Amino acid sequence: MKDLKHLIYFEQLLQDANNELVQKGQAEGLKCVATVCENIPEPLLNLPGLFSVRLRAPKTGSMEMATYYMTDFLCEYTRALLERAIEGGYNFTDCMITPDGCSMLNRCVENMELLHTAKKPGYFYEYLEIPMKADDNGLNLYVLQCQNHILNAFKKNFGIDVSDEAIRKAVAEHNRMCELIRAIGDYRKPEKPAITGYEFHIITLATYVAPKHLIIPMLEETLEELKTREPDDMKYRARVVFVGSEVDDVDMIKLVEDAGAYVCADRFCYGSLPGRNPIELNDDEDALTQICRQYMYRGQCPRMMNQAKIQGRRQYVADIAEEYNADGIIYQQMKFCDPWAYERTVGSHVLNNDYDYPVLSIDRPYAVGVSGQLRTRVQAFVESIEIKKIQGGAK
Repeated sequence: MKDLKHLIYFEQLLQDANNELVQKGQAEGLKCVATVCENIPEPLLNLPGLFSVRLRAPKTGSMEMATYYMTDFLCEYTRALLERAIEGGYNFTDCMITPDGCSMLNRCVENMELLHTAKKPGYFYEYLEIPMKADDNGLNLYVLQCQNHILNAFKKNFGIDVSDEAIRKAVAEHNRMCELIRAIGDYRKPEKPAITGYEFHIITLATYVAPKHLIIPMLEETLEELKTREPDDMKYRARVVFVGSEVDDVDMIKLVEDAGAYVCADRFCYGSLPGRNPIELNDDEDALTQICRQYMYRGQCPRMMNQAKIQGRRQYVADIAEEYNADGIIYQQMKFCDPWAYERTVGSHVLNNDYDYPVLSIDRPYAVGVSGQLRTRVQAFVESIEIKKIQGGAK
């Protein structure tokens, strides 16, 4: 296929947390808000005068200092972030907003604060308690926490307009970006897709780490390119949904596709499903409550414990697999990630036994690189799907 105009630029953006678009945003006078979890309503971090960056640790090497403070039994994502913070890799940010998404993330950010890794004058940290059940009480908690620890903090520290009008303006920009990503992602549905899973992963990742107004024009151009892009004749051996915990490693999806499995849909932290769903607002209720309600009910994080959410997560993956014409599911979790470890174990069995999808269940390091072991497991999974197709048992 013809190369996408902006793909190399997007790849370059992902090589450094303090990327070119981040620097352009700050040159415009915008404040950079760091966050580490999908459970923070993103539009609230992108009010006029602000832009958000979901922290990553590209090109991670040694994590010795972070391991000293956090032990080697905690997930590598949190240790990689702390290591990079100790190195000064996030000194470009102006504040940190983090939820209690999991105890490991909390411990990571608390260590950043205790070790004074941020050097900017006036730098502040805010911690949110967010619901573990999707109900009216959970919504009340969510709204209160976002008001106190996000909106009030921005108004006090940066003088940011946090009015309902300003929130709605941020939602409009967020929705435009989401609409573009979802439209680009739809090109993965045909039998001969016009975009690879790796390309889509790179594009989606870029939307989490740069000012939205700077990246939207490039997304618009990319969507126009795809309308006339001729797919390759080469057919992948299997189509898979990639499901699970945090994935910001640009090599992970590439490894899977190099092994013969086309990643047709992405249900993971840092992905587009459901992370890039537009937010619908009406004029009858304040925008903050509507945003929190939609984040709470549509969220697919395993920290949500009520039965409707637990069962709904498996159904959601099955629905995606059907919508994107998947042959199988790769269910992954970063090593030592407690919430996703339980979810992966049970979810893998349910999706195989109850929904009859072939499932590959793996745990993986934060930085995959060129793991021969993972490649071999994916290749074997692809072969098992092919055998099932020959036997007439594939979906």
